Amino acid sequence: MTFKLLIQRIHLWVGLLLGVQVFLWMFSGVVMTWFHLDLVRGERTMFKAPPPELEATAYASPGGVIAQVEGATSIELRSFLNRPVYEVRALSGGGLFDASTGAPISPIKETMARNVAKQDYIGDGEIVNVSLMSNPPHEYRKELPVWRIDFDDRLHTRIYVSQTTGMVAARRNDIWRVYDFFWMLHIMDYDKRVNFNNWFVKFASAIGLVFALSGLFMLVLQKSRRIIAADVNLVFRRGRSRK
Repeated sequence: MTFKLLIQRIHLWVGLLLGVQVFLWMFSGVVMTWFHLDLVRGERTMFKAPPPELEATAYASPGGVIAQVEGATSIELRSFLNRPVYEVRALSGGGLFDASTGAPISPIKETMARNVAKQDYIGDGEIVNVSLMSNPPHEYRKELPVWRIDFDDRLHTRIYVSQTTGMVAARRNDIWRVYDFFWMLHIMDYDKRVNFNNWFVKFASAIGLVFALSGLFMLVLQKSRRIIAADVNLVFRRGRSRK
């Protein structure tokens, strides 16, 4: 097999492999452009309001609250279900405490999780299921355990509430799952679907480089042959004209 033929075969097979992924990139990109991100993220059914102002009053000592959490790294005073609370963050997860008494609130109970979801949701659905999950579906990839609250609206909205902080950790719906599938194809992260620097992308990039270089080599080789052929033809014509 000649060197030229080897390059041609490499270019052909690399092009076929790359072509499949290029098609997936283009197709997934087109599909994702059809969905607005606020719909994908569930923000169209999310209640948006400015954070409530906390009263200037006497709160429990932050130091006493922090002392209750091993490995605490920070503490924040905020509002939770219309009352002031301390959120303590720690290496092991942290917790939520009543800012007036210093008493622990977390782990969040089902009633509180329901109220958080109701406060966050402004769609036309009703709660049909509430479950505490330690092994949730792949659509949720954050802190565990977590409360999942399901609504019976058209998009089957699902709100995930952290059992530790009482915050809405994620909003999911059927559109999100479709978008997430094509996002997986687009970034080639078939596991966690968040890593754009995975080995599949690196391999596809390397394949693309080989395809481009082999094509450039064949182009240069073809142009060189044409130039050589043209020079030979010119010399031959000049030789005949002198005769």
